[in-house]
Amino acid sequence: MLLKLFKGTGPGVIFLIAVTLAGLWIGAFIDPQLPGEAVYETSPMPLYGIITSLAGTSPLPGVILSFLIVTVLLMLLTYFNTSVFFINERTFLPALFYILLCSFYPEIRILNPVLPAALFLMVAIMRIIDTYRKPGTAFNYFDAGILISIGSLFYFNVIWFGLLLIAGIILLRSGNIREPGIAVLGLITPYIILLGLYFVLEIDIESFFADIKNNLAVESPGYHFPRLTIILMILAGLLFLVSIVFLMAQMSSKKIKSRKTFFLLMWVLSVSLAVFLFLPSVSVEMIWITAIPASYILAHYFVFARKKLVPEIMFTGLFLLVILVQVLFSFGIII
Repeated sequence: MLLKLFKGTGPGVIFLIAVTLAGLWIGAFIDPQLPGEAVYETSPMPLYGIITSLAGTSPLPGVILSFLIVTVLLMLLTYFNTSVFFINERTFLPALFYILLCSFYPEIRILNPVLPAALFLMVAIMRIIDTYRKPGTAFNYFDAGILISIGSLFYFNVIWFGLLLIAGIILLRSGNIREPGIAVLGLITPYIILLGLYFVLEIDIESFFADIKNNLAVESPGYHFPRLTIILMILAGLLFLVSIVFLMAQMSSKKIKSRKTFFLLMWVLSVSLAVFLFLPSVSVEMIWITAIPASYILAHYFVFARKKLVPEIMFTGLFLLVILVQVLFSFGIII
């Protein structure tokens, strides 16, 4: 019954998703937390440093800003499917799953650089997909490179998603040799401009490169996974495995653009998982990016799954467990 409510497309579903978002974030507003000792806090990238300076020492402005960015991301997630129509159904489920997946770890509902970086990455993905069957040289890759690069000036490890530019060219284009060069030029342009500003303003460039090195190599504080969160992650992992197998089985029946869009999203997922697993500076904050492709893949399964009872049970279980994790965290209870 719960899944059926959220599978609709009317104004009531938007209201339910808004209530869900507000309910899962209310604890962050009641008891806002200051950022921890992650490397992106001790060695912030330039644009994130500006945000933290503007937010001041109070944690509440940071929570408000993060909430607003999440709201914009949810609108972009919905718009992307509506414009490309790769799920082949008009649905708000990607937005709902993004809210749920990013609520696994209540501690990250604070000011952090990954959220603005995810926003720029999302727009970059949309620019890449827009090159499908576009005649001539697609300068979208220059735009996408700039967007990813700007995102990395909030959270440096987003720079690894520059691989999406090459993946997009391989998936969507037909051998225009100028486009990889255009993509790389877009990727380095913000850094050239920034270094020029540093030189003119006589800002220490060495400290900037030191911050980049720290954001790559310094180990992030470990995250303690409570048992309830582990159970939630196992359930979500099983759901995702079912969803990806289901998607692969349906892929041949989809239109070419839909297939290529899902393949690009899988690239996003693969890069985010690789960055999380192999870079010591990356921790659970990466969920803000990993949840983007995961939300679409899960939504696809729950929209088209033929058996109604099992998906309903799995969805309800995931939904209730997320709420339980948030409620217990708000009361300081760790299970």
